[in-house]
Amino acid sequence: MRRALTVAASGPPVGAADVPVGAVLFGPDGEELAVGRNERELTGDPTAHAEVVALRRAAAATGSWRLSDCTMVVTLEPCTMCAGALVLARVARLVFGAWEPKTGAVGSLWDVVRDRRVPHRMEVYGGVLAAECADLLRDFFGRE
Repeated sequence: MRRALTVAASGPPVGAADVPVGAVLFGPDGEELAVGRNERELTGDPTAHAEVVALRRAAAATGSWRLSDCTMVVTLEPCTMCAGALVLARVARLVFGAWEPKTGAVGSLWDVVRDRRVPHRMEVYGGVLAAECADLLRDFFGRE
């Protein structure tokens, strides 16, 4: 999670920045495959959430959309789009920091990744370094 926090904090200066969310995808051997950070404002792409950016980069690096046995670490509970992308990529484990009561889809509002109706379910570890992850977001929104 510390690596994801570093990624989240490494964006453009405040005022030009996207919401500071960082994601890191680790391979089965623990090797870092890709990182992502919110890039919606930067790219004008509404799907450029940190998790999706990391998944795209990992798929390009590995040559496969199947990211089985990989672990996604992200500073904020994923939304429905990101949770769905994690399921479709066959990610094995999700570790996230701060809970997102407004849009969270891994336990707060929905639980997309553990729904019995989806073809792939993953292990989930929520609330890891939650206070530090929440502080980063609180600081960002406090300055706007």
